[in-house]
This record gives sequence, structure tokens and C-alpha cells, in this order.
Amino acid sequence: MPVTRAPATTEPPLPASAATPPAPAVPPRLPLWPLAAMFGLVPLWWVAGSFYLGWPLLGALLFTLLATRGRVPLPPATGIWLLFLAIVVASASRLTSPTSLPTFVLRLAFYLTALVVAVYVYTVARERPDQAVVLVPLCAFWFGLVALGWLGVLTPRFEMSTPVEALLPSGVSGVPFISDMVHLNTAEYSARSLNPIYRPAAPYAYTNNYGSAYAMTLPCVVAYTMLRRRGLLRWVLLASLPVSLVPAFFTLNRAMFLSLGVGLAVLGVRAAVRGNTRVAASIAGMVVLGGVATLFIPVADMIGNRVESSDTNTDRLSLYSEVLSRVGDSPWLGYGAPMEVDTVSADAPIGTQGQLWMVLFSHGVPALLCFLAWFVAAALICARARSAAGQWLSVVPVICLVQVPFYGMANQNLAVAFFAVAFSIALSERERRISPGGGPRQAAVVPA
Repeated sequence: MPVTRAPATTEPPLPASAATPPAPAVPPRLPLWPLAAMFGLVPLWWVAGSFYLGWPLLGALLFTLLATRGRVPLPPATGIWLLFLAIVVASASRLTSPTSLPTFVLRLAFYLTALVVAVYVYTVARERPDQAVVLVPLCAFWFGLVALGWLGVLTPRFEMSTPVEALLPSGVSGVPFISDMVHLNTAEYSARSLNPIYRPAAPYAYTNNYGSAYAMTLPCVVAYTMLRRRGLLRWVLLASLPVSLVPAFFTLNRAMFLSLGVGLAVLGVRAAVRGNTRVAASIAGMVVLGGVATLFIPVADMIGNRVESSDTNTDRLSLYSEVLSRVGDSPWLGYGAPMEVDTVSADAPIGTQGQLWMVLFSHGVPALLCFLAWFVAAALICARARSAAGQWLSVVPVICLVQVPFYGMANQNLAVAFFAVAFSIALSERERRISPGGGPRQAAVVPA
């Protein structure tokens, strides 16, 4: 009689490769050297004449590394900025002259570069165990700002042709807007002041951009010194703070002083509410440094003399009034770019002398609302910071909001602001993961 076997009660073992799914591939860590090259080598880019025209190319390098890496996390409120960019692109349909297209593309490139910097910094700061090191390129940017500011103080009449200027066709380099970007000058001269002086500007073409960058970067420097309790870089940064006041004060930038004052006031209120004595002490230290500097630099009198003998306020008001009178004819997409007219007293196009007016006139009301909404959202998100360093960084978007009506930001400073905000958000997120209870705390200080 044939023998039959009972059916197997278990399945045969699967191969190891099928039983255990492969672990997901870990994306490669993004390097820090591109940020160091972009922000830390500013004096080199300035000497080459590529600080402006080369900045979007450095942003393209960051984008290439992000695209090569694969999926990356996006900072909060990125959607608002993407909507702003879409409206800006659509507003190109309102350009009336082909000659306006190159400057339009350059401004758009600065807007795109700022977002790329934010995504890159946010990604790097989230994946690095030592977050403080991510802030080093911005500290290097600060050193370049201070050094070139002193160059404007000590050699205010220095000017030089650059390699980029020599490479450009004469018809291009001769355009005033392009010439300002590629021809080196260390300072601007205020000829109409009662006491005419040279105001430091390098590495920027205009003094106002220098003052704007100084106000944005100062909180980042203080934040780094709070993340690091020791190390050579920390002490050099602390020593640079009083040194930096001389070129900063000689800019005579009223909006720089105003934005820093508002930022410190907001920071002081938060420190008082949260009982953070370390932040309060750092604010007091900065106020004392500024007060001592005024004993040697009569900045209030110098600003008064400049304003009294010039038409700067009248010129600005005439430009602002012209924007408001014309925007009603094209409220949705604006006019694509600032416009030269002969109906204002200022020797400047309508839609300049402030980022608010540039966006409103060039790209319309919806674009302006998106632009402001991003900074408001950034200010609210960064305000959640609990550490002393995070609280200092949280005032950067506040400073930017104060500057928007007075200073243009379609330049490198927008990337500086996005760098600070992205790092602040990543720092706050890690603080909340480490201390989910929600009480005030100090960030873990990493020794150098």
C-alpha cells in the first residue's frame, strides 16, 4: 500500500534577502563648504567684481547639491514664498521694455537664491549633531563685513576696476546699475551734508545695504557666542563686536539703528516675560557698547546734519507717493520693474528706496502680501525659541520687517535673512524635541 506524506504545516524558509527588507538608503550628508564659499569668501568675490552677479551662481551650486541628494525637508512657510515667486514670474508679462528683462531676471535670481539657501541651511542644521558649526559661514560673513567696513573708514576714496568689469561688454558695464555692482568703491560720499563724509559701503554698492546686513547679522553673531562657551572663534567674535561699531555708526543709516532698536526691544520684552537673565544681560552689554561708541562718534549730530542739508526725506516721500498713485492702475501684477519718470523730485526710479515699494510697484499687491506674510510667519515661528541663542536669532525677521519700507532686499541680504531664519527654525525644533515640556531652557552648549 503506498505511503502518503502529510502536507507540510509550515512554509519553507524564505531567503534572507526576502525575509528582511533592505534598510532604506541614508541620503548623503550635505557638505558645509558651499556655504563657507558663498558667505565666507565675500571679500574675494568683492575684489573679483562678482559679489552681485556671481551670487546667484553660488545659489545654483547649492541647488545642484540639493537636487543630487534627493528629497530634502522644506522649512515651514516655504509655500508662501513659492506663491510669491510665481506672482513675480507672472509679473514679467507687464514689462514694457526688453532692456528691463536683465535686471528683472537678476532680482528674481536673488529671490530664488534666498529660498535655496534656506532649504540648504535647514537641511544641514537638522542633520548635524553639532548645530553651531552651521552658523560658522555666517560668522565668516560678519568678519568680511567688518573688515571691508573698516576699509571704507580708512580708505574711503579707494576705487578699482575689477576682472568681471573688464570681461563685460562696454555697453553692459557702462549701464549705471551694472557699473555700481562690478566697479569697486569702498564708501559713498554724502556731498550735500553740512559735514560731508564718506559712508562705508563695501562689499555693497550702497551704504544702506551695508547697514541692513549689519543689523541682520549682529544677532547671529551673538547667538553663536551663546551656543559656544569657549573656543577661539567665540572670543574673536566677542572682540569684533566693539570693533564693528565704528564702520556701522559711520554709515549714518537711520533705518539700521531703528531696526536694531526695535529688535532689541522685542528681545528685551521676551526675556523679561520668560525670565531669561542671560538674554537680558547680553542686551545690556550691547546697549552699553553702543552708548560708549557715541562718546567718540557724535552719530546723532552727524545724522542731523545730513538730514537737515539734504532732501532725502522729501525725495523718498515723493517716490512713495508716486507708487501709491500708480499701483491702482495695475494692482495685481504691478509693472514688472521700477520705472524711470520725470514727475518726482528724486533722482531714482519709482519702485526703489525700499523693498516694500519695489514689490508693490513691480509685482503688485498680492506679491507684497506674500512677501510680508513670509516674514511675519518666520517671526512667529522663530519666536517659539527657548534658548538664549534661539531668542537672539528670532529677532532677525523682526529686524527685516522694520527695514522693508526703507531698504531694498533684492540682493545678498535676503539670503542672509533666510539663512538666519532657517537655522533658527531648525534650532528651535531640536530644542522642543530635547525638552518637550515647554518650559524655558538654555540650549545645550557645545565646546569648540
